Amino acid sequence: MGRYRIGIDVGGTHTDAVILDEQYNVISETKEPTTEDVSTGIYRAVKKIIAEANVPKEDIIYAMLGTTHCTNAIVERKRLNKVAAVRIGAPATIGIKPLIGVPDDLRNILGKHVYIVRGGNEFDGREIAELDTAHLSEIAHELKGKVDSIAITSVFSPVSTEHEHHAQKIFQEILGEDVAISLSSEIGSVGLLERENATILNAAVMDVARNTANGFVQALKEEGVNAKVFFSQNDGTLMSVEYTVKYPILTVACGPTNSIRGASYLTNQSDALVVDVGGTTTDIGVLVNSFPRQSSLAVEIGGVRTNFRMPDITSVGIGGGTIVRVNEDGSVKLGPDSVGYRLQQEAYVFGGDILTTTDIIVAKGMGDIGDATKVADLDKDMVDKAFSKLVEQVEEAIDRMKTTADPVPVILVGGGSVLLPEKLKGASVVHRPDHFGVANAIGSAISQVSGQIEKVFKLDELGREKTLELAKEMAKEEAVAAGADPFGVEIVDFEDVPLAYLPGNATRIRAKAAGSLKDA
Repeated sequence: MGRYRIGIDVGGTHTDAVILDEQYNVISETKEPTTEDVSTGIYRAVKKIIAEANVPKEDIIYAMLGTTHCTNAIVERKRLNKVAAVRIGAPATIGIKPLIGVPDDLRNILGKHVYIVRGGNEFDGREIAELDTAHLSEIAHELKGKVDSIAITSVFSPVSTEHEHHAQKIFQEILGEDVAISLSSEIGSVGLLERENATILNAAVMDVARNTANGFVQALKEEGVNAKVFFSQNDGTLMSVEYTVKYPILTVACGPTNSIRGASYLTNQSDALVVDVGGTTTDIGVLVNSFPRQSSLAVEIGGVRTNFRMPDITSVGIGGGTIVRVNEDGSVKLGPDSVGYRLQQEAYVFGGDILTTTDIIVAKGMGDIGDATKVADLDKDMVDKAFSKLVEQVEEAIDRMKTTADPVPVILVGGGSVLLPEKLKGASVVHRPDHFGVANAIGSAISQVSGQIEKVFKLDELGREKTLELAKEMAKEEAVAAGADPFGVEIVDFEDVPLAYLPGNATRIRAKAAGSLKDA
């Protein structure tokens, strides 16, 4: 009896899906246009690969989904929860209110119930003020029936989580289990405003995540598949449905990450630059030890500055559907707008009337897409200019992501990677593996499960060795909680930074553990 897994990744233009066997060989693959509601495209892709694979449905035991639902909800300001934001930090933090710097349209939606309560901690764990439990009870009674999600952020909660947990208990006692609660110490790192923003966004997309998860499970059931469902998160690993519904913000930017992981697997490379060319944009990321390099900067999502972990990605507005315009002086302008998922209606080669980069490639004889006769009379000089400009923009972006002047291996993936030639400046070698068009879906299907902690520890309490061991154990426990097999969990990333300005010989530790899926 074989055992199979489904991998799905939703992009702006296409929804890609694959079925893999136990050895991770591709049994069937498909590319379906992404639909406006996202879900319909996923259901169509699921239906198609299951029909094509012709494997017993009861042998499909895992299904992994990398989706843009949560990102889209934040960017479009739609389908968001009714949120209350509670900051524990008065009197120290009342100078800057929550949601400062957030775009007005989003603040109007998320900023209807904002509170600052006495409490919080200093950077060394001492209390700024005693937690005002009476005020918290008062807020909880006031919020009854008005909100369905609460974001709690306490000053320096990555150092001491006590006040956040106490507040959570009060809200749960008064409001019951129906109101979802997000704690900042479990989401962001040190840095109050960005961590608070990330927590509020997490609280805002909980319903979207729950509906997506339920819809995906339902779509599989309708096809007769009773697989264990996992979601891709943005560090290249998976999380269970329960974990996803609790921390949906971690699914943001999982698309480029899946492509990086898929590229690593398809080429057997552990260190390289990955260029993922989609229909709308080209995303470039860096493979380090088979995982994406993480960004060390604050990241904006839908105009909101946050500080939770994100892959280090640079994007260029070049894709298979990018619109090509010829200026009056004969120069060529590419994008940044794209016909996106309407490529098959609007590009010249498909009988449309908009010139796209796909038409340029077909005119150059580099791709067999659509009807080549429809671009046979394009001006050759203009085609060459457009192609040179396209390659030049991608080469510049590759150069920006490199940390040395030496050439590095480059892996081309994504359906739009046919746009690029076999040689690129700055690349020691260019790989274009088999199944390059669905590398992102493969990346989602082969992923491991991980857990991560980022916390400030005092080495004086346990000594250095024991503290480091404790941090590693905590990360492993997180991985197991997310669905990893406890017997195969390993530490894949570890960083400790001594904090000279804190008493107690303090150090900030970030530990990440990953392991294979627990057997279904």
